Amino acid sequence: MTATRIVVLNAALAMFASQLALAQVVTTPAVDSPDVQRHIERVVGCLHGPVIEKSDPCVRLDARMAEFHVPGVSIAVIHNGTIEWARGFGVERVGGPAVSADTMFQAGSISKPVAAMAVLRLVQEGKLSLDEDVNAKLVSWKVPASSAANGAPLTLRELLTHTGGTTVHGFPGYAQDAPVPSLVQVLNGEKPANTDAIRVEAAPGSKWNYSGGGYTIMQQMAVDVAKEPFPKLLHDTVLVPIGMSHSTYQQPLPAELRAMAATPYNADGTAVAGGAHTYPEMAAAGLWTTASDLARYAMEDQRSLEGKANHVLSKAMTEQMLTPGKGNWGLGLQIGGPASDRYFSHGGVNAGFESLFVAYENHGDGAVVMTNAQGGSRLAQEVMQSIAAEYGWPDFRSVVRTAVKVDRAVLARYVGTYALSPNFSITCTLEGDQLMTQATNQGKYPMFPESDTKFFLKVVDAETEFFTNDKGEVSYMVLHQNGHDAKAMKK
Repeated sequence: MTATRIVVLNAALAMFASQLALAQVVTTPAVDSPDVQRHIERVVGCLHGPVIEKSDPCVRLDARMAEFHVPGVSIAVIHNGTIEWARGFGVERVGGPAVSADTMFQAGSISKPVAAMAVLRLVQEGKLSLDEDVNAKLVSWKVPASSAANGAPLTLRELLTHTGGTTVHGFPGYAQDAPVPSLVQVLNGEKPANTDAIRVEAAPGSKWNYSGGGYTIMQQMAVDVAKEPFPKLLHDTVLVPIGMSHSTYQQPLPAELRAMAATPYNADGTAVAGGAHTYPEMAAAGLWTTASDLARYAMEDQRSLEGKANHVLSKAMTEQMLTPGKGNWGLGLQIGGPASDRYFSHGGVNAGFESLFVAYENHGDGAVVMTNAQGGSRLAQEVMQSIAAEYGWPDFRSVVRTAVKVDRAVLARYVGTYALSPNFSITCTLEGDQLMTQATNQGKYPMFPESDTKFFLKVVDAETEFFTNDKGEVSYMVLHQNGHDAKAMKK
């Protein structure tokens, strides 16, 4: 099969692109109230990492952007069921225009829950089934038989919840000058595809394992059933009905929309060569959107759950979508919090774009943070924590710990390398009086003592505890993170 660039602009999409380029959408009031202005100033004026000490000073957003090499950030905050404010910070590209509330970013994996909404609409209309073998609806391509499946059918429900046992975690995209494969070539791992073939490697339904490959199967199924290009299906089914007028799944982004888009940057502050990558894996990674439009998506979920706005999905279907299963995932969304106050969320990472959104099911709050830099996820997390603190959310707060003074001779005993697995180790070094830790292929970070044997990090909510053998020699450490303990033996 000959590789071609993705061509999806039929007449309807071309008209949509023209309308989008000219759209003037008011995302925030022309003049914010004094209360809202104070909210904004406190959010951008006091960022912290995931773990802090009480004495740690606030850091302003612009300082963090400079530290993390993030040129531009767009934030939209949902409060009491409406977008209370939406603002851009920094620039769309170095030396270029300022980020506005209408600047478009690639959403990365946040494309998945928006795509899931369209597919669930097809389920609601009786065109697809959540629990039928996907091969019954696939036409252009079929999921190959796999001994790993143990005879179990692969279903749409399993694709949506990342329990299908499918391969390929994510997609790097295609640079501007690279040939772009067809969707079938991606599914088969055929050149010029730059990822492996998407196959079933575990029994469907047996375990949770994040798979962008599963969403690519879902994309092919939706196209086969709807008999129209995926961008048009999403435009007509989701984006227009809920007012996401600055969003599109067109890949690559049409020339007439590029002036509205941010430029992607690498973690070192250099621009991604050639600009934004192209993602034929549209359901998994292909959405171009704004923070305000993603806030509209989140509000549609909230309102649909209440039965107040069902532009795409019924209340019953939305309830299914937000019911947590294995790995605390619903049908396209990660679900968190206690049953009495749940939230839904998703992060997104594409080449040079990283974003995050969170929304609560019951009290009409949430936020979206989009960035145009690799490494922007860490900044997005800190902004989300600041929003959570400002608006009194029960989750996403910085953890407060207290460091104590430990003698340098004690710290020196912990210097060494600790193996978590054959290919992954944690190395501890002593720089002056500061114990440092560095995991395989990761950065080096300071460790702060809580006692003579227990230490915490500030870049991530994790603690490390050292243990000795019968001879009093340090023999292993235990890493406490995300409710799990991992033992690492000293080499």
